[in-house]
Amino acid sequence: MADGEFVNFVDANGGSGWLSSWLPAWCPTSMPLLKEAEERILKRITSPYSKQHVLISGGNKIWTLIFTQTFSNKTPLVLLHGFGGGVGLWALNFEELCQNRAVYAFDLLGFGRSSRPEFHTDAEKAENQFVEAIEEWRVKMGLKKMILLGHNLGGFLASSYTLKFPSRVSHLILVEPWGFPERPSNADEQRPVPVWIKAVGAMLSPFNPLAGLRLAGPFGLSLVQRLRPDFRRKYSSMFDDETVTEYIYHCNVQSPSGETAFRNMTIPFGWAQRPMLQRIDQVHPDIPITVIYGARSCIDGNSGSTVQSLRPTSYVKTIAIRGAGHYVYADQPDDFNQKVLEICHTVD
Repeated sequence: MADGEFVNFVDANGGSGWLSSWLPAWCPTSMPLLKEAEERILKRITSPYSKQHVLISGGNKIWTLIFTQTFSNKTPLVLLHGFGGGVGLWALNFEELCQNRAVYAFDLLGFGRSSRPEFHTDAEKAENQFVEAIEEWRVKMGLKKMILLGHNLGGFLASSYTLKFPSRVSHLILVEPWGFPERPSNADEQRPVPVWIKAVGAMLSPFNPLAGLRLAGPFGLSLVQRLRPDFRRKYSSMFDDETVTEYIYHCNVQSPSGETAFRNMTIPFGWAQRPMLQRIDQVHPDIPITVIYGARSCIDGNSGSTVQSLRPTSYVKTIAIRGAGHYVYADQPDDFNQKVLEICHTVD
């Protein structure tokens, strides 16, 4: 796909749908434009790193950044981004986290610059596709064990991976994890639902969560800038322009492969079909779990204490970072980095 080439609007099943017969192909994006936006972010990283596509089964590729320390044989830290994100959003964290051990970050299958295959419509099977892709990636990278850190959807998938491959995880770090509690029958009465969450929930059926962004076509970027001006503020120490906003835009107007999988794993309004709290007690008792929340986040922070009650004889710690919202690692990067480093220091 050449620079400036447009992509078609796609329906909830990930392919060209009935809308594509009359909607113009007018989203001004392409994989080269996503690459360009990501490279503008990574130019600000001074630590040495390498980047590559890691080939897994089905001809799929996982886009990967590797921050290695040649003098260190410590267990590496692996970062899994959240829904709609990519490796570029860890830009405020790489420098600090890679000081004493290798750090790996990759775009989840179906997101960012990784391949965007068709996922199964069944929630359990779609979840397993994500997990198997992570395991194939680990094998290809030759990692025996890892400290696995996941944000949002990445936290859910990190937990699912740990359940299936416990021998590969030294410490599980969950940052504002999605998909843990069940949807209560009186969810709307228990606590007010922000308008933007209701809007996303309304779009979950019959379309993908971010279908409206693609439908906006050439107005999509300005829509992101207006609706999420906070991202520019979060990364203001690195950029004084719309670099990060443009990256987020191009991440999310490509073919919505992972987005479709996420949709198939949810029920309104964005609750998980297969809540992780129903399974987290099955994580091997010797694997420590740390849950990190933003003290100002709109996400319910009670899951950490619930995990503790479900694993009474295992290590579980909950950390609240003051002044941070859902994007803890960008809202308060110094505090976040310090807490993660302290966790990593407990692992060889």
